[in-house]
Parts: sequence; C-alpha cells; structure tokens
Amino acid sequence: MISRSLLFILGTILFLNGFVLILMGKIHLGTILPLLIGIIFLCHGFTWSWLQTYLRSHPALRNFWCGIWILFFLWCITFFGFVMLVAQKISDHHRFIQPPKAIIVLGSGVQGDQPSPTLAKRLDTAATIAQQYSDIPIIVSGGLGFSEHYSEAEVMANYLHHQYQIPLQRIVQENQSTSTDLNFRNSQMILSRYQLDLSSPIAVVTSDFHTVRAAAIAKQQGYQHVEMISAPTPKATSFNVWLREYFAYISGWILNEY
Repeated sequence: MISRSLLFILGTILFLNGFVLILMGKIHLGTILPLLIGIIFLCHGFTWSWLQTYLRSHPALRNFWCGIWILFFLWCITFFGFVMLVAQKISDHHRFIQPPKAIIVLGSGVQGDQPSPTLAKRLDTAATIAQQYSDIPIIVSGGLGFSEHYSEAEVMANYLHHQYQIPLQRIVQENQSTSTDLNFRNSQMILSRYQLDLSSPIAVVTSDFHTVRAAAIAKQQGYQHVEMISAPTPKATSFNVWLREYFAYISGWILNEY
C-alpha cells in the first residue's frame, strides 16, 4: 500500500507540474517528461492490484517490468548526480581576474514583449555588472522563437533600458541565434566591432544551471578569458530547467559542442 500511495503522490505532483507549465507555453523536455512520468505513475497506481496479479502469472514479463524500474532508478541517480556535480561548480561570487571588456547576456525565452522569469533574472544580474563597468558594451543574444513576435534580444534590450536606464546605444542586439552555440558564434562578430577578440576578458551572464555547459561551449569556440556570471533560477521552474539542462548537456556532448 505504501508503494501504491507513493506512486499516486509522485504521479499527481509530476503530472500537475508538467501540465500547468505546458499550459503556460513552456513546452520542452523539462515539462513534457514530468507530465508523461506522472501519467505512467498514476496509471500504475490505479491498476496496482490487477498489474501485480498479472505479473505474478507471467514471470518473464515480471522480470522485464522489474528491469524497466531498475533502469528508471539508475537514470534518476544519474540525473541527481548531474545536478550535484554542476551545482558544486556554480559560484555566486563574481570576482573578476581581469576587468571585462564586454558583457554577453544569453537569452532564455520571452513572454510576449517581456522576458520570461528566468531571463529577467539574467538581465537583473547583468545590470549590476553593467553598472559597475559603465563604459563597456552589453551584447544581448537571442533570436526569434516559435510563435514569438519579438526576438529575445529586442525584449532584453528594452528591459535593460526601461528597468535600469541603460542607454540603448550601449546595448547591442544579436537577434539571430537559437542556441547557446550560436549565441557565442554570432557574438564574435559583434565583439570584433569593438576591437575585441577571443582573447579579451568577457563577462557572460546566464542562469546558474547553465553556466557549466555555456563555459564549455565558449571554450570549445576559442574564448580564452570568459568569466561566467550565474543568475538565480526562479524556484517555481528550477526542477524543470535542471531536467532540461540534463538532456541538453548530453546532446551537446553528442553534437561535439564542447
């Protein structure tokens, strides 16, 4: 009974988590997977008695079913291990070895003409750095997403201007990229306009969960002096974005992004 109750509780939490966020337009692996796992858990809970009876009369199928659960638990271990390893590398202390010559802010989705809560945190963090180094350019990097009417770069520039009175002429929009890899590639051309290259000290602002992968991609592209600035992640979506980042980290390795 304890196992069945646990399945109902976990299934309900995961289903509602994914369902609500998908309704809010946040459709990605970090929301779809909890929804699907939640549905499976709930179905398992509702059919618990029948399923146990059926599996007892089919030993081969029971072994296969147990194998699936073992693989699922092993996957959970790898996910939480990934979270712990990345979390250990995240630093909240921003101490520059060399003063940055430019700031790059990586995009993270918009809601109409406003930044998503995750992106707003990145911009708030970038603004504090921009105020400390008031004479360096700020590159906001992010293109036009599916069904969006404003590019991430445009929304980011307007937010920094209206919320922190940062002059628009100081903010450079890189509005073509749709991935972290392209964020860095396209920003190189903008850096060159300011007589900066890959050996220049650059401050890169992104979310805490994203700093390790972003740093690896930057290094792969030849950036030599990147200082990763971590912005906090909204608590309401932290599980989902970490889950999404887990798969993004694996796919980045497969695609040789780092």
